[in-house]
Amino acid sequence: MAGGRTRATILGFVGALVVFAVLFTFAGVDKLVAQLRAADVRLVALVVLVTLGWLAAWAFSLRVVLDVLGVSLSVPQAFLVFTGAMFANNVTPFGQAGGEPITALLISRVTDTEYETGLAAIASVDTLNFVPSITIALVGAGYFVTETAFGANRRLEFALAAVAVLAIGVPSLVYLGWRRRYQVEARVVGVLTPAIRAIATRLPRVPVPTVGGIERRINGFFRAIERVATNPRGLALALGLSAIGWFFQMVGLWLAFRAIGTPIPLSIALFVVPIGAIAGVTPLPGGAGGIETVLVVLLVAAPLPAVTEPIALAAVVVFRGAVYWTPTVLGGLVVGSLGLRSRV
Repeated sequence: MAGGRTRATILGFVGALVVFAVLFTFAGVDKLVAQLRAADVRLVALVVLVTLGWLAAWAFSLRVVLDVLGVSLSVPQAFLVFTGAMFANNVTPFGQAGGEPITALLISRVTDTEYETGLAAIASVDTLNFVPSITIALVGAGYFVTETAFGANRRLEFALAAVAVLAIGVPSLVYLGWRRRYQVEARVVGVLTPAIRAIATRLPRVPVPTVGGIERRINGFFRAIERVATNPRGLALALGLSAIGWFFQMVGLWLAFRAIGTPIPLSIALFVVPIGAIAGVTPLPGGAGGIETVLVVLLVAAPLPAVTEPIALAAVVVFRGAVYWTPTVLGGLVVGSLGLRSRV
């Protein structure tokens, strides 16, 4: 299984490099380098600073969710654990979907709690993070509708339609899933129990879990999700912290454009950052390549006459360089430290 995950990660990074090569060629490597060389270093450092603000806000959101589940985590621990979670997301395909199992193990080790509790916590945080992103994107879209000729650009029309579909479709699916959560739980138990036992029988030195043990863990996961969903105070606080984190990311893109000398309205960042994040579900590690492409396409399509392909790509490189590599480096150190400790 580890070998399969490693191969998938390597293939994902190869795919990301191919996407970057096409993107850089399209924008012009020489023009891109020239834009980056002329960037204001102080503003670039500020982009990194607001990136740390984003990490802190979402780390506190994770801490709130864990507190609802009865798991105690200090503020520094929450920050380190969340950077480790972002590292897992950034080096595995399909973003959060690929990184959540690793993150759950990380939470379990740091807090000495059950794996399913950690999985429920990070799954809840990822789900809660979706709500503010779409809400903010709709606010940005509303600004576009009132201030610009939206119908003049098919790409923007498609982006707005995607946001509208997500804003209606995802909450509807979550609501239906919640109403039928016990049926969903029973179906998950029925599907996963034989699959887990079959996999365990083929792994050396791994005991085959009992049917009762698997059911207990799956039930524990669903009960943890239920505790989070039925705690209004915890939900409100976690959602507020998530919104603050998104705002930090949007300010980061806004600052990146100022750093390269081509300011854009903050409302543009409100619209494009959440949509770009959707590309994180691609089979590229952390959405690398996919997110950058979506951001550049939307920025060039927006009513910004001064924003050409090289300028848009340069700003996105500064922004994504901070948002991707800051948690990847910090989180890698956290994960590596825990890995060494587990061998001692």
